[in-house]
Amino acid sequence: METLLPPSQPSENIPAAKRRHWVWIWLKRLFWMIFWLWLGSVLWVVALKWLPVPGTSLMLIRQWSIPNQQPDKRIYYQWKNLNEISPHLAVAVVAAEDQKFFQHQGFDWEAIAQAQVYNKTAKIKRGASTISQQVAKNVFLFPARSYLRKALEAYFTVLIELVWGKKRILEVYLNIVELGPQTFGVEAAAQRYFRKSALRIVPEEAAMMAAVLPNPNIFLIQQPNQWVWVRRNAIFYQMQMLDGTQYLQGF
Repeated sequence: METLLPPSQPSENIPAAKRRHWVWIWLKRLFWMIFWLWLGSVLWVVALKWLPVPGTSLMLIRQWSIPNQQPDKRIYYQWKNLNEISPHLAVAVVAAEDQKFFQHQGFDWEAIAQAQVYNKTAKIKRGASTISQQVAKNVFLFPARSYLRKALEAYFTVLIELVWGKKRILEVYLNIVELGPQTFGVEAAAQRYFRKSALRIVPEEAAMMAAVLPNPNIFLIQQPNQWVWVRRNAIFYQMQMLDGTQYLQGF
């Protein structure tokens, strides 16, 4: 006589096993996605250690914002190697924007702490971005205000400090910095506003170019107001305190 067995019950472990299986699949996919994004970012940074930067997100934004009725819709931008740029310009932007540039590792923690204290009560907020941070933001990211963008900016800042080094960061900054309406980089600004190459810029002109950096679409090199003149004179004094172009010799 055959013994009839009771019908088997579905195992309660099967749904849990399936869930673990899909979780594992998605974790692997997430890992590989992050890995390829990381590898792509590293290769991008390595490539731009040697190649001229073709453009920045801010250049695109400025291009898109040019009114249709405006006849001149060009973005003025011309890449120059560091040895084709007056060293006075390098000293001027360091004096104006980041005097600890050659000492810090991408972040000026003292300036960040001071800005945080100042911004708690001030109506007009003060930034503490270093030249390295500005390059990371402008070359690799779109301007935005979010914690994600800040995190990515910090990541690219560390990466370019490790891969590029200070001279390359400074070279890129001098080439991509906005210095006037539709004008990016010291070569384009020198040609437009001083009718000469960036290599021939003298200290006084370099200080004037650096003086408009807080907002080069309001403060104009070709039409400096009193505030720009005061800032230009302060930067020129700081350049002398840094010992002029001799300051660059040790780096």
